[in-house]
Amino acid sequence: MIDSFWGNMVTFMKQLIASLIALLTFSFGCLVFAQSNSKNALKYTISGFVEDATSGEKLIGANVYDPNRLDGTTTNVYGFFSLTLPSDSATIAVAYIGYQTAFFRLELDKDIRLNVSLTPTGVLGDTVEVVAEAVDLIEEQTLMSKIDVPIAQIRSLPALLGETDVLKTLQLLPGVQSGNEGASGIYVRGGGPDQNLILLDGAPVYNASHLFGFFSVFNSDAVKNVRLTKGGFPARFGGRLSSVVEINMKEGNNQRFKGAASIGLVASRVMLEGPIQKGRSSFIISGRRTYVDVLVRPFINKNGDSGGYFFYDLNAKINHAFSNKSRIFLSVYAGDDQFYAREKNSFDDAEFNADLGWGNITATLRWNRILSSKLFSNATLTYSKYKFDINVRDRGGSPEAVSSSANYFSGIRDWSARLDFDYLPSPRHTVKFGGDVIHHTFSPGAFQFTERGGNDPVDVVIAPSGEINSIEASAYLEDDIKFSDAFTANLGVHSSAFWVNNKFYSSFQPRLSTRYRLNGGWAFKGSFSLMRQYIHLLTNSGIGLPTDLWVPATDRVKPQQSWQGALGIARSLWDHQFEFSVEAYYKTMDNLIEYKEGASFIGLDSDWQNKVETGSGRSYGGEIFIQKKRGKTTGWLGYTLSWTNRTFDAINDGKTFPFRYDRRHDLSLVLTHDLTGHWQFSSNFVFGSGTAVTLPVARLLLNTTGSTVSNRFFGNNNNPFAFYGGELFLYSDRNAFRMRNYHRLDVSLRWHKNKRLGGRIFSISVYNIYSRKNPYFLFLGTNDRGDRVMKQISLFPIIPAVSYRFTF
Repeated sequence: MIDSFWGNMVTFMKQLIASLIALLTFSFGCLVFAQSNSKNALKYTISGFVEDATSGEKLIGANVYDPNRLDGTTTNVYGFFSLTLPSDSATIAVAYIGYQTAFFRLELDKDIRLNVSLTPTGVLGDTVEVVAEAVDLIEEQTLMSKIDVPIAQIRSLPALLGETDVLKTLQLLPGVQSGNEGASGIYVRGGGPDQNLILLDGAPVYNASHLFGFFSVFNSDAVKNVRLTKGGFPARFGGRLSSVVEINMKEGNNQRFKGAASIGLVASRVMLEGPIQKGRSSFIISGRRTYVDVLVRPFINKNGDSGGYFFYDLNAKINHAFSNKSRIFLSVYAGDDQFYAREKNSFDDAEFNADLGWGNITATLRWNRILSSKLFSNATLTYSKYKFDINVRDRGGSPEAVSSSANYFSGIRDWSARLDFDYLPSPRHTVKFGGDVIHHTFSPGAFQFTERGGNDPVDVVIAPSGEINSIEASAYLEDDIKFSDAFTANLGVHSSAFWVNNKFYSSFQPRLSTRYRLNGGWAFKGSFSLMRQYIHLLTNSGIGLPTDLWVPATDRVKPQQSWQGALGIARSLWDHQFEFSVEAYYKTMDNLIEYKEGASFIGLDSDWQNKVETGSGRSYGGEIFIQKKRGKTTGWLGYTLSWTNRTFDAINDGKTFPFRYDRRHDLSLVLTHDLTGHWQFSSNFVFGSGTAVTLPVARLLLNTTGSTVSNRFFGNNNNPFAFYGGELFLYSDRNAFRMRNYHRLDVSLRWHKNKRLGGRIFSISVYNIYSRKNPYFLFLGTNDRGDRVMKQISLFPIIPAVSYRFTF
């Protein structure tokens, strides 16, 4: 087995080296060509970090720009930049939306280290700031299908029960579906929930929801920035088919101690941050917990019986700068959901206890270092664990009585090491390369039952699949090349390998994104990406239940794979106040898995591989996105027209059927406006075509001997839901019907006031303000005449909420 593993790894490394050499050769040729066409002058490099002057937080995506030469760059995810210019005097502008622009007059006769602190401002700059930001206008960006959402805007939007939610904000973006109403899961360009790589400080989060999907696990008080990539994937990303959601935690204020706390209808939270060593190290800790169980305890705790539900999450992070070149970070997340029930018999002291819990733990240790003025490195170790656990205990009231316990457990655990490099030889080249190794441990499901006190003690463990260990490795190289002012490209390759039991998979994944500036300021963009995913999520629900199982590719179940192509146009409008883009995409997905008809996680009599079918998917459509990022009024309009289908040989008689979350039309309008004084108004309106469902189309009446005595077919375009009762129902093709269209309007009003010792924010929000009865699910019932009819359950009517937040 060891010889086989190393033989496969040698083959993978040969393929990887050959592909990297080819790309390096091409990149080097482009670099030589670019250098040969530049002026024969000495060049020097300006490098350093850009940070918030009041907190020391590094600013991601800040623009460092020479407005005279029209050359510039942006800071990476760690706030680092490197800009190489000809030797001469130069004016450098450093700009970031919401901050005062800083200008530096430099004599470039040597390499210069420049660390920049920007001051926040309520006024978003002047025309000079707009020029300085031109380096990062949407028409200048090579990559497409990438959206950054400011965390301040996320906090300002209305939310269900007043709970600010990062993932629900992403649902308002084009190309992103929300699943069931109120759920925080995301379905990106026809993909499933397992096809989203959700990274918290670089660590994957496998179940990102609380309360069966109604809230996400991300506490906005601890979040620094959010970025969604849904296509045109650069080579540094791999392991998922549909999207990458990058969520970075705050680093903590290294200048002074600060805190914030908030009280809402569902949960309360608190955040503390401050310097450990002023200017060099800092910490942040943030926690959130529901208190529904505490409020209802007096009403349900009677006669020794009790029960309830709560969730909590905790974020913590510390960092320390050893020098201007070296910094280390440690961040931790822990979150849990708990349902519990307690019952005690007052007569014989017997007890019954049931607990259901699920949660995540992630940890990231990161060390980044400036190796030279043009080379930046980042080494990362991560740990991620997701578990789902059911415990039931029944204790008899006497030593002789029978006592039993049952436990069901499933989960996934990762250890990983990653090394990334950013190399910036010139403003025309940004080269990124690196790789990682991940050790997965899958627990697809195990059941243990014990019984004591009877004649025959029982101790049974059932684990049909057992614990599965696997290794995933990848390496990448990408180069963002500026061939001319009009034409740029991001070229890359991502190579990966996966070893599980005695099976070895490898993949070569080319990536390409291009941008060409047309006359009139418009940019034409195109992208192609090939993706491979070695893990699957087994689910027969649409709401992200914790019973969904993570399983690996095996010798019987192949890895998922896809390719996606996209074309689009983009431009900034009206003095760069608005960003406008239109994209069309086509995506194929192969080796998707679903449960067989009637199968679920419950059956422990066979391996999960015996319960699944394999098929394929197709998704295509177009998206329009208009975003305003600055000024008193901000927000966006997003529209998606799309088709998403699935095909499985053993499901729906092999005929292609719509994916459950195939929505022909999806529209979102988001608006935030600063009123006079201390008031801010925000709203969002969403519209979506009805969810695809499978419904009965006929019923068969049986007599006592089992023969059919009559049948009636029903269902038509005029009244597809009305039918009569029966003993046996025949169903339509899968997802052949649609529920009613979905739409709602949410609004909120915030009052804020800053004082010397801190600030106060009071929020009033209304979810579904006109109380639209949107369908959550359909069920078979009867009307007043006793006829069988399809009835609709609507979960969320108009819901007002209030919250209060203060800082100190």
